[in-house]
Amino acid sequence: MEFKHRLKQLLDAKDSGNMTALATHCGVSPQAVQQWVMKGLMPRKKRLESIAQYFGISESDLMYGGEAPANLGTSVVISHHDQKEKSKEIEIRQYNTGGAMGHGVLLRDQPGVIQSWHVSPEWIQKNVKQHTGVDNLAIVTGFGDSMRGMFNPGDPLLVDRGVQTVEFDSVYFFRVGDEGFIKRLQRIPGEGIIAISENKAYKEWTIKPEMDFEVLARVLKVWCSTDF
Repeated sequence: MEFKHRLKQLLDAKDSGNMTALATHCGVSPQAVQQWVMKGLMPRKKRLESIAQYFGISESDLMYGGEAPANLGTSVVISHHDQKEKSKEIEIRQYNTGGAMGHGVLLRDQPGVIQSWHVSPEWIQKNVKQHTGVDNLAIVTGFGDSMRGMFNPGDPLLVDRGVQTVEFDSVYFFRVGDEGFIKRLQRIPGEGIIAISENKAYKEWTIKPEMDFEVLARVLKVWCSTDF
């Protein structure tokens, strides 16, 4: 279930769809909540924690839960045993490109998708040194050949959805208009943001201020496959 549908389900069950109380709890305007519900805009990590707290559920249940609890006015109590069992495995799901703009982001030449990974907390601790939160981790399946040498089409990319701005030079998953890209983004004083491909057959290009540009995530790790 997409985040916006899940949030609407929870609002309908608790407040008959009214967004004002949730907005007050989170310290945002009702219009901001409307953006989450109607356009599927993803709140930052701090906001997700506040939303989950408002409904008395975990962040995982907020993002991926099934049916809304029957009584949302009462906090959901998770036993120590349940917490211990749940901590043994972490599911990292496919990045949902359908929610970014409401009608989807086009990823050209994508040879199928990787739907999810199941990993241990130890794997996260030892292999993913920097991230904004486990709940913000997602999988993007590599597409196109502009980044060959770093990864191939069909290879897994681990991304952090909590990063939505180009704060420093790195590899990002982003969109311009309705088309998705994975490029190295570099800030050049006086020029703006330059999109750089690993495959030198592709030219660098500039993301101009008038473009409909949005950072969807920062790429944390990639795997480059080899056929035998």
